[in-house]
Amino acid sequence: MRLGIASPLAHNSAAEWAKNMVKLGCKVVVFPLNHTNASDLIDDYRDEAMKHDLRIAEVGAWVNPLASDEAERQKNIDYCVGQLKLADYLKAGCCVNICGSAGAVWDGAYKNNFSEEFLQKTVKSIQEIIDKANPQYTYYCIEPMPWMMPANPDQYLWLIKEVNRKHFAVHMDLANWITSPEKSLMNEQFIDEVFDKLGGYIKSCHLKDVQLASEFTLQLKEVACGKGSLNLEYYVERANQINSEMPMIIEHLNTDEEYIASLEYVQARMEKAGLLG
Repeated sequence: MRLGIASPLAHNSAAEWAKNMVKLGCKVVVFPLNHTNASDLIDDYRDEAMKHDLRIAEVGAWVNPLASDEAERQKNIDYCVGQLKLADYLKAGCCVNICGSAGAVWDGAYKNNFSEEFLQKTVKSIQEIIDKANPQYTYYCIEPMPWMMPANPDQYLWLIKEVNRKHFAVHMDLANWITSPEKSLMNEQFIDEVFDKLGGYIKSCHLKDVQLASEFTLQLKEVACGKGSLNLEYYVERANQINSEMPMIIEHLNTDEEYIASLEYVQARMEKAGLLG
């Protein structure tokens, strides 16, 4: 694997950004700019990443391409197209987004997220984004979610079939799919299901943990690596079987200090297991 963090950390230049990442032992990065930034600035960050052998794992989109307001929906579609074009220009591993929600909260849980009409809209929006961007190198990927498509590996397989585009693939966030006590307590079996079904499509992974609370009723909480019960070594091992340089990105922490501490923890844990690339 190649390990990295979602945060660009505090920095004042592309050169400082890249040097900070290398100093921490990162081997992959999330691109810290978007397609609306000046082209020369984008090139500076790209060139620094290449100079230091920092693979650009992801370009994020993170908008709702299925917004109910038509003007907002089109604006978001256009943004996704721009981000996918940027990812292709950078030859990044993927451009990642979620499918989008049927309600006011862009990543929220709504009953209609799973309606047949909304599922078809999901397929068409992904096709539209890929067809307009026409990527040659990179892939448009959807992050798994607990309360919208795709909420399990079989739904992702269905989505891949329905979208039917060469440059549509999988971004894996295992923690987002830990949605039951069974998946939490027997997570190795679920990891096997995920990689047996989707492994060949996976372009990048997020790395975090899930804690099953002891209080009633069921509570599953996303936590920093090592604070939960996921077998992170097994997750990385299965990812390495697909791609020995699979990007694994630590995310959803609050400060630079938390990111650095988590990175150092994961590095030590994976080095002990012989899995640190």
